[in-house]
Amino acid sequence: MLTRSTLAYLALGAFFGFILSRSGAADYNYIQGMFLFTEFQLYGIIGTAVVLTAPGIWLLKRHGRTLGGKPLSIELKPGHRGNIYGGILFGVGWSITGMCPGPILVNIGEGKVYALAALAGTLVGAGAFGALYPRLAGLFRLPPLQVGTGEG
Repeated sequence: MLTRSTLAYLALGAFFGFILSRSGAADYNYIQGMFLFTEFQLYGIIGTAVVLTAPGIWLLKRHGRTLGGKPLSIELKPGHRGNIYGGILFGVGWSITGMCPGPILVNIGEGKVYALAALAGTLVGAGAFGALYPRLAGLFRLPPLQVGTGEG
């Protein structure tokens, strides 16, 4: 059974996907153009998202509750060299596929079959990362892997 907060989050996610689709933020050509510095539309979209989201995060922190009324805690994550390696890997994958995780789902929803390959690559990569993390942690001196939110 779906709760009110779950339905609210699904509605917000669908709205976000619609905005990504209509704005071109999920379009392969716009994303490639952004990385090649030939299209600047996405830089404006990202900048607008930051300007609109910052006050929202501030309000969430001030109110201290989720839509469902549960306590909200937003903590800074510690910086480590894994952030750099992960950021590079994420950027390379985003540039090659023209998609990050959100737009993968938007492209699938738009009926773009090639997005299924990006989804498969994302799932295989995430699974491989989880399986190989103990070895990677030692190699790159990464912190211990925390699983879940710790809230049950």
